[in-house]
Amino acid sequence: MSLIKKIQNWYVNQCDGGWEHEFGITIESLDNPGWKVVIPLERTSCEKKEFNIVDIERSENDWIRCEVRDLKFYGYGGSENLEEIMSIFINYAYIE
Repeated sequence: MSLIKKIQNWYVNQCDGGWEHEFGITIESLDNPGWKVVIPLERTSCEKKEFNIVDIERSENDWIRCEVRDLKFYGYGGSENLEEIMSIFINYAYIE
């Protein structure tokens, strides 16, 4: 299954008639350039899951920082790291 399909499935599984009205996935571009991904975890199966910070610095344009704080997954990365950020989230969300 493609990464986009997995993200879609995770989102659909959270939708309960209320969650989707309060929460949503945000993907933004950064001006350094890069990406910022914010995914709310409140009222999801990930709400109480532990997450180990991911901090990878390969080069000025190839870097990742992912963390969970305040019941949100935050993923930041270089301009070509969006897929990797999303993959880190999916691996976290689907591992029991």
